[in-house]
Amino acid sequence: MSRAVVRARHYAGSAPAEIVERMREATDDTIIEARDVGYTYRTKRGAADGGYVAVRGLGLTVNRGETYALLGTNGAGKTTTLEVLEGHRAPTSGRVRVLGGDPADRRGVRPRMGIMLQDSGLAAELTVRDSVQLAGAISGRHDDVGQVLERVGMAGKRSTRVAQLSGGERRRVDFAMAVWGTPELVFLDEPTTGLDPESRAALWAVVGELKAAGTTFLLTTHYLEEAEKSADRIGLMHAGTLRREGTVAELTAEGTTTVRFVPPGAVDDIPVPVAGTENGLVVIRTRAVQRDVTTLMDWAAANGHELARFSVRESGLDDIFRALGTEGATP
Repeated sequence: MSRAVVRARHYAGSAPAEIVERMREATDDTIIEARDVGYTYRTKRGAADGGYVAVRGLGLTVNRGETYALLGTNGAGKTTTLEVLEGHRAPTSGRVRVLGGDPADRRGVRPRMGIMLQDSGLAAELTVRDSVQLAGAISGRHDDVGQVLERVGMAGKRSTRVAQLSGGERRRVDFAMAVWGTPELVFLDEPTTGLDPESRAALWAVVGELKAAGTTFLLTTHYLEEAEKSADRIGLMHAGTLRREGTVAELTAEGTTTVRFVPPGAVDDIPVPVAGTENGLVVIRTRAVQRDVTTLMDWAAANGHELARFSVRESGLDDIFRALGTEGATP
């Protein structure tokens, strides 16, 4: 285990006691609730209709202490959804409640949540320490800047100006600003873009520790393996709608298993339905993998066939994700 990961896990546990206690005492298990939410970007000033519909009919619930990953194709509406839930945009239709109130409530709700944007627009002339302290002061939460910077692996850069940081280092500063003071809810929009593998592992170690202390996370990411490892539930968006939702096991439960091998003779002789061929391999897609593989093995043994390059692969989250783009048009 790297020193960065160990350091991250240690300092993630340094949350102010009063915040942790408040989270533990909370009785409302619903942190985010969106009902039939829509958002339209208007193309004409004052137009009553038209415009680009980025989100439509969104229903979403995130529970206390949960890590929820919102995934989707480019232009699916993920970032717009986050901006609505964060209170940066008022929904065109529907209703949103975050932490029991309006996410745009700057006094009652905003101090209880941390936000890591895709691009936070850090001031180039400020140092790392000043940037994090400024964000902390604006948040209304309390923390120790030295511990926060150590937590994200940026203590050695505390006096460095933002203009001199790499893209990955800026993302770590963004993350430090989001988790300052251990908020009850943290939004992470593509948090690990530009990070090296060690820094990515360190960030997820901090997320895991804060989650154990009661923090709720809603994130977007293009790294599907991160969602599989870190998220309790995943929502899949396409063309502005939430198409599927559930755990990884639930999302892949109805997927198919793909069997591939070099055909030992005529494809028509194979005793199970063949979906097609691919790079010289027979491709079989089945939901009854044990039955069909047994049939293939018995057939090969009875006829003296060798099934070269034989492989069996269950469908995963990446298969479900790719299938989003082939689904029917949004009604």
